[in-house]
Amino acid sequence: MPTLIVLGLLVVFAVVIIARTIKIVPQQTALIIERLGGYSRTLTAGIHLLVPFIDKVRANIDLREQVVSFPPQPVITSDNLVVSIDTVIYYSVIDAKSAVYEIANFIQGIEQLTVTTLRNVIGSSTSSRR
Repeated sequence: MPTLIVLGLLVVFAVVIIARTIKIVPQQTALIIERLGGYSRTLTAGIHLLVPFIDKVRANIDLREQVVSFPPQPVITSDNLVVSIDTVIYYSVIDAKSAVYEIANFIQGIEQLTVTTLRNVIGSSTSSRR
């Protein structure tokens, strides 16, 4: 009986090792892998082998085009007219490593960059009301 318990534990351990070793990455997805807490590599579509308990998946990044809608933003034109602008942004991640490590929240960064650009463009234009 104790032999069956030990054998069962070994089988469970082997299954866990295999599950942690083999990673299948779907198309249009990138996995950021850290080895002992530091960036190791970016996995693209396909089957990959990891070192169990040493390599860890840090992030799963979708590389497809995404759509994000932001709340209306008030913008002042050059003739001091306040205009409210609705914003919808289409984006796709090109560099998964940069999206994970170089900014804390890349969606918020995209929003702030878009709002700043819109305010510059709209702020330099005049209203068409007469």
